[in-house]
Amino acid sequence: MILMMTTLFSSPISTTKHVLVNNVLHFPNSPSQNDDVNRTVAFTTPQNYAHRLSRLLTLKKWIPLWCPTVVVEPTPRTHSNLLRYLTPPSPNHGFSLLEDFSAVAFSSRTGISAFLDALLETQSPPLSPYGESFTISALGNDSELLTPDFVARICANSERVIVSVPPNATPSGLVESLGPGMARRVLCPVPLVVGLEEPPVVPDFLRDLGQMGWAAVRVDAYETRWAGPKCAERLVDNGEREGEGVDAIVFTSTAEVEGLLKSLVEIGLGWCGLRKRWPGLVVAAHGPVTALGAERLGVRVDVVSSRFSSFDGVVEALAHTWEWDGSSSSIVL
Repeated sequence: MILMMTTLFSSPISTTKHVLVNNVLHFPNSPSQNDDVNRTVAFTTPQNYAHRLSRLLTLKKWIPLWCPTVVVEPTPRTHSNLLRYLTPPSPNHGFSLLEDFSAVAFSSRTGISAFLDALLETQSPPLSPYGESFTISALGNDSELLTPDFVARICANSERVIVSVPPNATPSGLVESLGPGMARRVLCPVPLVVGLEEPPVVPDFLRDLGQMGWAAVRVDAYETRWAGPKCAERLVDNGEREGEGVDAIVFTSTAEVEGLLKSLVEIGLGWCGLRKRWPGLVVAAHGPVTALGAERLGVRVDVVSSRFSSFDGVVEALAHTWEWDGSSSSIVL
């Protein structure tokens, strides 16, 4: 939490009200309203996450406004990249190149899904039933995809496979949970970023693995692409149509932030123009990694949840922001 506090304070404590509730750090733009029904909350997640976040917003009786700014999906090229590690290199070679690895580290849910899609095309599990233990690691609720069937498709001997879910649902937490690599190889299914600047998350993840003694091998398992110059139009048009604007926007990745900014420039509005149009807009980030990425791109974040293993954390953080009456300028522990 110290990192979050020192990084995200964008104005002096004496002039800006801040609050920390249930380990959630807030920077409200304006005093909250007691009635938070019918608030409009925009979110920029790709399609594979949209339903989950929309449902949570609806349960709060808010109006979800989906405005995807990135497209996240496998392609024939990325699919082939994964198959290279999951199928024998030749008919005379019994097992796949995955046998040369000691672990696979998933830093995203889409990486797991893409990996499973490739597994479904293999005629037999890529790992031998015998050998040293093999670790599969994933973050937070992403680990729910690591089912017994998933494990069985990797190795017929489930006792050889260790499923690891770090308590700290961040790439750095994943690295820490894997422990010393001792020059062992770890396969990292990560996105190929197209049309956007690659955020430092993946390069930092691979670097941290190397510093921990792992030989990290990157495989582009899916693409993250900009949704295009018009992707922010729905957000802007909604405010003009309703006449009341949008109450909050939720970002779940740095790429989403950049995608929105690029579209706003294309529209001729820009981020500053959007904030001027809706001065009470609350910007919420799903975890400190996304928050730091947004700040790096010039977007001040108002709400960050320290509970980011699922989207529940950022939704609850947003709710706390609107519940707070703004009467105190102190940090509440």
